[in-house]
Amino acid sequence: MYTTKDLRNICLLGHGGDGKTMLAEDMLYLTKGTDRLGSIADGNTISDFDAEEIKRQNSISTSLIPVEFEGCKINVLDNPGVFDFAGEIVQSLRVADAGLIVLSAKGGIAVGTEKAWKALKDANKPAMFYLSKMDEDHANYYKVVEDLRNTFGNSVVPMQFPMMEGEKVVGLVDLLSKTARDTKGNDCALTADAEARVEEYMAELSEQVAETSEELMEKFFMEEPFTTEEIIKGVKDGMMQRSITPVFCGSALGGYGTKRVMEYIAKFCPNPLEGLALETEEGGEMKLDPAGSPMAFVYKTISDQFGKNSYFKVISGEITEGLGVVNARTGDSEKLGNIFFAKGKNTTKTTKIACGDLGVVTKLGSVKTGDTLGLAGKTTAIKGMEYDEPCYKMAIYAKVKGQEDKIAAGLTKLNEEDCSFVYGTDPETKEMTIAGVGDIHLSVICSKLASKFKVEAELRPAKIAYRETIKKKVEIHGRHKKQSGGHGQFGDVYIRFEPQSETEDMIFADETVGGCVPKNFIPSVEKGLRNCIGKGVLAGYPMVFLKATLYFGSSHPVDSSDMAFQTAAGIAYKDGIPTAGPTLLEPIAELKVNIPDSNMGDIIGDLNKRRGRVLGMNPVGDGYQVVEAEVPVGEMSSYAIDLRSMTQGRGSYSMKFVRYEEVPQINQGKIIEDAKNAGNLD
Repeated sequence: MYTTKDLRNICLLGHGGDGKTMLAEDMLYLTKGTDRLGSIADGNTISDFDAEEIKRQNSISTSLIPVEFEGCKINVLDNPGVFDFAGEIVQSLRVADAGLIVLSAKGGIAVGTEKAWKALKDANKPAMFYLSKMDEDHANYYKVVEDLRNTFGNSVVPMQFPMMEGEKVVGLVDLLSKTARDTKGNDCALTADAEARVEEYMAELSEQVAETSEELMEKFFMEEPFTTEEIIKGVKDGMMQRSITPVFCGSALGGYGTKRVMEYIAKFCPNPLEGLALETEEGGEMKLDPAGSPMAFVYKTISDQFGKNSYFKVISGEITEGLGVVNARTGDSEKLGNIFFAKGKNTTKTTKIACGDLGVVTKLGSVKTGDTLGLAGKTTAIKGMEYDEPCYKMAIYAKVKGQEDKIAAGLTKLNEEDCSFVYGTDPETKEMTIAGVGDIHLSVICSKLASKFKVEAELRPAKIAYRETIKKKVEIHGRHKKQSGGHGQFGDVYIRFEPQSETEDMIFADETVGGCVPKNFIPSVEKGLRNCIGKGVLAGYPMVFLKATLYFGSSHPVDSSDMAFQTAAGIAYKDGIPTAGPTLLEPIAELKVNIPDSNMGDIIGDLNKRRGRVLGMNPVGDGYQVVEAEVPVGEMSSYAIDLRSMTQGRGSYSMKFVRYEEVPQINQGKIIEDAKNAGNLD
């Protein structure tokens, strides 16, 4: 078992396809953690083991890859680069102590690179860059480094750089030792160009290191060279202060550069004791304590029809097999039966996991992602995860009628492992809806329903909860008279319908005098109207903001009844409302869109096309602005996808319902036609 000081918890971040999974695979292969270097194309990597990942050739879930390197255990958290699975990064950053941002030496800075940098900045975690695929044609290390500095500032410092012969990499130089290795891993001599770059980069690094402490700054001004130990400590401190961001490079497929990256991770990255304190639910802070009472924080759940695996980080003491714990959120007692170390989908049983290390436990009933487990009376609840609002909403239907319950049960299980989507039955439209980050996110969920829970589901645009109301006052006579032998039926009412603004619910008033309508039948009139307002006359949507006043009527001593007056009221409704200026109302939402300044014109133009009203624009720093607007909900069904397209994935938004407004007459025709086709007026 590794001690806390020998542990490094690192998350791999970056754009999809830039080489995160292959870097983790190469780390494992070089340290004999696997006997072959897997391939994404062949679907046999240790990290991407889910059937959906193999099919799509993209990571969709974070994998834990432990790498044992020269007396140090590096827990590598390989994160998805597809934006739809950003919730996985939220979870990883809660247990990682530093982040390695992977980007292609050929493609350079991508949107995923920017998002990874922002995620680490927001979490105040140390960052590093790794330029992958150095063996590919047109890879340009020095241009990408220049771009990194222009984009992210002068904290970016090369610690490893290539020696070139024309366009070909012939070796990698280590800045600290001022030595080089060829692409086979053998020591080689530095070229004249490499020696010049060593002097240039070392001068830059020394200046950055000097700023990490007054003692080193004084030595720098005295022009005394730093020792290797001082540079290592300075880089480590600078990373924690986010004033130094090392750059590494290599090729996982080419088999070079990876070993040096592991050396640097072991040297420069903080161990769990040196990492940031955890925030508690009460708003305080908690540092890891190897000598404290046993506690674990559950950062991820994988669930299937056989049960669930809870992935955790030990945040105090040691977690041992068979330990009895309490869930700080629910107060439920749990017993930690079998505990494991994970390596992709494979697990290795253990009896003890040290403070700061990552492990897995199975079959915990009440435990969810974000829960804290510990001894009764000695457990401090750690703050749970906070995910971005899932804005891409669709209706989900079973392809085979009668399997709706199976879909709901499957979504419940999947939601245990992916908390970044929400689902439920819309009380207005009676549809089961699901909201996620984007179309790929929901597509994966449907695929998992089929593969894990054997139920086929399809997605449809979610129905919009329109309303109907009236704009004019009308007075209408409703009479129900029927004679068919024996007792007949007779109900006779005069009702005034008019708009009101006090409440969505119908206001009913009685202005009859002289008992023209017997008192015992007045509630029947109201009941008859309330039975009708669930369906408007235009498109079958609920009628709101209506006032109905019963002002006259008549009755028959024998034939009048509760049902007769209900029917008469219904006749008055159906005859009167169409003459009272009926109109459609639509839900209006408050929209906040966070976008780069450069996309402002496109966003404003698009919102205008959606009948949106822009209310203001507020700069929020780093070249971003928040556009505030009010928009009809019915125009926003595809906005998550369209915004991603307009901003190349940089934009985000949130929406909140505020009120109902009348639909412009020019837009009402299509809504009414669609409602008729859907059978709303049946």
